[in-house]
Amino acid sequence: MSGVNSTLTAIPGFRVGHWTDPVGLTGCTVLLCPDAGAVASASFLGPSPGTREGVLLAPGKKVERVHALLLTGGSAFGLAAAAGVVRVLEERGVGHETPWARVPIVPAAVIYDLGVGDPGARPGEREGEAAARAASSAPVPRGRVGAGTGATAGKYLGVGAVPGGLGSVCVERHGVRVGALAVVNPIGDVLDERGGVLAGPGVGPGALAFTPGEIESTTLVAVATEHTLTKADACRFADAAQTALGRVIAPSHTFWDGDSAFMLSSCALPPADPLLLGTLVQEAVCAAVRDAVRSANSIEWFV
Repeated sequence: MSGVNSTLTAIPGFRVGHWTDPVGLTGCTVLLCPDAGAVASASFLGPSPGTREGVLLAPGKKVERVHALLLTGGSAFGLAAAAGVVRVLEERGVGHETPWARVPIVPAAVIYDLGVGDPGARPGEREGEAAARAASSAPVPRGRVGAGTGATAGKYLGVGAVPGGLGSVCVERHGVRVGALAVVNPIGDVLDERGGVLAGPGVGPGALAFTPGEIESTTLVAVATEHTLTKADACRFADAAQTALGRVIAPSHTFWDGDSAFMLSSCALPPADPLLLGTLVQEAVCAAVRDAVRSANSIEWFV
């Protein structure tokens, strides 16, 4: 139906904004949480995830709520964009209450896109600020935008990578809603609903001609819900989101992928049935990954 928001921002209280460099082929994406923050945790797989505040998200750590999430290109350089998000939140009086200041909690994760466009073009503090100021509850722009601008898929032959992009969906069943946003930059193929190849050469790991260290790859996922979660719950659902990546990317979680999955809850509604919620988390992640590839490849473009 025209006008219906079927992206993550259909979950009340969450807003998304992008900064995009269409020449340097990089960008960043900011997910703003409700002002009170969102209960959050994460799951990191692969040997080289690039993150900020990642340790803080472990269930045993004290701070439970985050105020924004940054997904960015630029490899480790791109983590600097989080400072711009912090600046915007501080200006708005949003953050974790301490005796002397409200401190915004902004986890971040990066993809490696330096070999796609200009390796000197990286999101920084000003770019993170711009993405945060652009955040809205409107349907999330998808494709080669924000953190997905330089994302590519199917790179294990070292040639012929195709755009991976950024995708977002919202799924609902029995009154339970889950939104997902994915930045798709895997070394493996992206699979369609029938297991066929949606993006990538499709010859599988048996034909690898890839030299370790040539290409760094990572898929980033953010999942949001209104239903109340504990931090431990959020961690388990982040693990479920990682499991979903194994359904839609092949091979997944390789030695060259640093996949990161974040689970956030506004806690605006009572807890949902965990089996149903987990099913929707995985369904939303798979759909967001496919949406990224389909949106990014609406215009012919190869690297």
